[in-house]
Parts: sequence; C-alpha cells; structure tokens
Amino acid sequence: MTISAVVFDIGNVLIRWQPEIYYDATIGVEKRKQMFAEVDLHGLQDVLDQGADFTELFYQAAEDNPKWRTEIRAWHDNWEKLAQPEIPHSVALLRALRAKGIPVFAFTNFGVDSFVRSEQQFPFLKEFDQRYISGELKMAKPAPNFYAALETDCGTAPQELLFTDDRTDNIATAKSRGWQTHLFEHPQGWADRLVQTGLLTKSEAQFDG
Repeated sequence: MTISAVVFDIGNVLIRWQPEIYYDATIGVEKRKQMFAEVDLHGLQDVLDQGADFTELFYQAAEDNPKWRTEIRAWHDNWEKLAQPEIPHSVALLRALRAKGIPVFAFTNFGVDSFVRSEQQFPFLKEFDQRYISGELKMAKPAPNFYAALETDCGTAPQELLFTDDRTDNIATAKSRGWQTHLFEHPQGWADRLVQTGLLTKSEAQFDG
C-alpha cells in the first residue's frame, strides 16, 4: 500500500520519556515510588499536554503537596533532565526519510512550554515538515479528534500515513482510522519496518553512530 507521509510520536520514539529514571537518580527508588503513589505526576503531565501553563500547573501542585514541593517543582525546573536523551538511531531515520523527500510529521502529546524547551535542547525537533503538538491544539492522543485534525490539515489520505508510537492505545486509534501503524519498541524494529515498506534501503536505515 502506498505511503505518502510518515508520522512520528516523540516520547520514547525520538526522546526517552521515563521521568522515573531522573527521580531514581536524585531521590532514590523507594522515595520516588512513594511520591508517585501519593501524587499523580503523570496525570499532571496529561493536563499539561492538553495546553495548561507549565509553571502554573506544577508550581500549584507543589504547593498542594508541600511534602513533595521540591520534587514536584523539579519536574518543571529540570525538564531537560527528565525528557532526555535523544534516541540517535530514530533521529537518523527521521533525517534519512526527509533526505529522500518523504514528508515527515510530528504527532505528539507535549505541553506548549515544555516543547519549546525540548526544541531548544534537541534542534532536530524543528526538522519536521509538519508538527501536531497536543498542547497547541488542546487535544491529545488517543482521542480521535486529534487524529482527525492531522488528517484534515495535512491532506493525506489516512491509509497513506505510516505512524509509529510506543503506546498501544495510540496505535489502536490510528488503526481504527485506517492509518498504517508500527508499535515502537526499539529503533531497529522501526528501521526494519521502513525498509520493509520500501521507504528506505537497508543502507539508509542502518545506524553506525
């Protein structure tokens, strides 16, 4: 089947998104587990991804949970240490696709302010042909309206989109809309899929970095 554009998720596809790693290193595993059990930090991130103000959201949560004030503020203050590092092979695949003139879109749950900060840290985030950022559009995966917004804006038929994401719920919505999909587990698997579809050659998809 024809593929006219490739759609990338960002978290855990192009940039590692496992904030637990940051907290394990800074406050220890047991304390991190306790904090995450008492404060729904990932739930706060979901609110951020819907367009909330980064500073206001997390600073207010810090005041609401004084026991963890410093640690909650660190989600905001040390964002660049939470959302990192880049996944080099995935970035190389993004660039290989663009070098062949294949349109590449970002389709991501990401806050407005946090995306700006990550974009400064990782300039490759500016290299997409189109970017669909949940915080900017105030809708997020896996809600179908977010997928519909991409379809309408890019003008590409759903069945001609190839989408990779690390979450099964996000992939399920894409499949239900007729998108071609790949559940991202590691960059080599994604590279193999791009070769299988004929978008890249084995040489173009390999990573020597």
